[in-house]
Amino acid sequence: MLNILLVTFPFFALVLAGFVAAHRRMLPLDAIPGLNGFVLFFALPCMLYRFGASTPIVQLLDATLFFAYLLCALLMVGFVVAVSMNKRIGWNDASFGALVGAFPNTGFMGVPLLVALLGASAAGPAIVTIVVDMVITTSLCIALSRLDGADEHGASKAAKSALKGVLTNPMPWAISLGALSSAMDYELIGPFAKTVGLLADAASPVALFTIGAVLARSQIRVKESGHSPILWRDFLPVALFKLILHPVLVLLVLAAAVQMGFVIERFTMVVVVLVAALPSASNVALLSERFGADTGRIAMIILVTTAAAFFTFSGAVALLNG
Repeated sequence: MLNILLVTFPFFALVLAGFVAAHRRMLPLDAIPGLNGFVLFFALPCMLYRFGASTPIVQLLDATLFFAYLLCALLMVGFVVAVSMNKRIGWNDASFGALVGAFPNTGFMGVPLLVALLGASAAGPAIVTIVVDMVITTSLCIALSRLDGADEHGASKAAKSALKGVLTNPMPWAISLGALSSAMDYELIGPFAKTVGLLADAASPVALFTIGAVLARSQIRVKESGHSPILWRDFLPVALFKLILHPVLVLLVLAAAVQMGFVIERFTMVVVVLVAALPSASNVALLSERFGADTGRIAMIILVTTAAAFFTFSGAVALLNG
């Protein structure tokens, strides 16, 4: 357990450093979108391309893993929406609550953390889950969020917005290019490989620092807006669903698939269950703000899962790798 904490501690310490820097205004809040843009459009795509290009194409095209994880994502979304909706929480807030309950922070935190813990081969299964969450889970939740009926064309507009978001997101394209390079056994020439390598190496520390800064900014904006106090029952259950129910569900579904005769290696199962045990994706707060959901509630879920995951994720690693 001590060895696991020695690996996970620096990752969560960087998140805390970003939170403190933004909270104490050592990092101007106006600078956070610039950091986010650097990670999203430059560093993280290079990291995902490098992992995709160095991963056997068979791992990246694992249909059994894709559909098993997709089933878990759909079950999580449906369950969280069903238990969240009430007089105060409509489709919009419930849908983004479901997204934050089903979407792990795989890109910004999970890939570098799992590679540090389990080796470079952990990137392949993690990348499969990223594709599911970014393309399908996110699009579904955005579409569901438009069902409040504020606009009779809300659902169609949501579908177009979701499709536009997928097409303009550089991460799926980086993964696709990496998979193509892997299939063709292609390697970048020296200067380009060095440039991609430098950007990829910057992805992990800057992304983790940015997660903390985004969480602090969300808290600051909630306070400045005079948002009414967020009830614990509106965010704590979803945080528990994310950290406990999600990984347990993934483990049960993958185990059931193996019992039914599908081939899933134990190492792949460990990686994907640990992906599900990650805290909620920080970019969901940005999406909820864009679509007019209760960003304060979403930020609290992300904050609680990120803080608690230092213990719950480390515990999950100890149990699965024991």
